[in-house]
Amino acid sequence: MILGIGTDLANIDRIQRTLDRFGDRFRNRVFTETEQRKAERRRDTAGTYAKRWAAKEACSKALGTGLRMGIAWKDMAVSNLNTGQPVMHVTGWAAERLREMTPPGYEAIIHVTLTDDHPWAQAFVVIEARPMADDDLATLTYPTHPRM
Repeated sequence: MILGIGTDLANIDRIQRTLDRFGDRFRNRVFTETEQRKAERRRDTAGTYAKRWAAKEACSKALGTGLRMGIAWKDMAVSNLNTGQPVMHVTGWAAERLREMTPPGYEAIIHVTLTDDHPWAQAFVVIEARPMADDDLATLTYPTHPRM
């Protein structure tokens, strides 16, 4: 079952201007160390940051909050599998929100896809709830879902 969907479009040139103006202050406020290492290794540094910015915005929308209600930028982080596939990780308040919206007996899976075509970077996030395996249910510690 789908729990949430979010999308965002970011302007790469705008992210470049922000990087030029605020530098590390911007990087450290919004991006994790892992995200920064990835972006700084890339030829299109601003494009890499823009895709991750869009992914964080899209994830916050899929969580049903937007970037308010306590979610911090670094509560959402994008890394990549060895295949290059992007993966979204949530911590802090974003992880708590994900737990709250996941029905008992289900596990939440966050799907993310990123693309860019200068000057645009886009992200799409889908949060899916999958039934847990019977052996996983024995260790389930989620609180009762308020809507169930």
